[in-house]
Amino acid sequence: MVATSTLAYTKESTSEKKAILPPLESGDRLTRAEFHRRYKAMPEVKKAELIEGIVLMSSPARRIHGKQHAAVITALGLYQAATPGTELLDNVTVFLDADNEVQPDILLRLERAGTSSVTEEDYIDGPPELVFEIANTSATYDLHDKLNVYRRTGVKEYIVWTIQDSTIYWYRLDEGQYILAQVDSEGIVHSTVFPGLDLHAKALLQGEMSQVLATMQAGINSTAHAEFVKTLGG
Repeated sequence: MVATSTLAYTKESTSEKKAILPPLESGDRLTRAEFHRRYKAMPEVKKAELIEGIVLMSSPARRIHGKQHAAVITALGLYQAATPGTELLDNVTVFLDADNEVQPDILLRLERAGTSSVTEEDYIDGPPELVFEIANTSATYDLHDKLNVYRRTGVKEYIVWTIQDSTIYWYRLDEGQYILAQVDSEGIVHSTVFPGLDLHAKALLQGEMSQVLATMQAGINSTAHAEFVKTLGG
């Protein structure tokens, strides 16, 4: 009896055959190159990440996740629009190192002289200056394995908004360690990487978007923001 191959094939033409790539599954252990190759072959998958060499497939996003995501994009979009030389991105693939390929909910980066760049295939290579994730609970990998990856690879500010816990964790990179930022007396957190990016965390948690945007606009109107824009050539 002739042995049959266990490798599946699909007919590409009458004279050419192409191997079918195995689908991604949570828990797979892969190199970043192999992960990316399989991810590109699965256009129906909207979000998959490689964290410390292990594949993580996201669950379908609930309405509350989309609502909070939209609120953050609205606030950061106001800042980005007033700050030439910055780029705000939503769910874009980021190459961090040989074992980590992430897809943050939201990121803000410097377009020139920053810590990340754009690849020929239009992905982000290197750590963005600021990453914002919307998480289900404080037990999520966003506050554990992924936090350690972002810290180690040099993301300067990392923010996690946990849905069930109704908490915003804002981490700042300080000598290789993440330190939790403190809100001021008015409930506002001030970015140290992007001057004038002032987030009214308390108002954001309570859904008071008019206050969130008013606070962001006040930061944009500050002298610190104007000086920062000059350094960006804006």
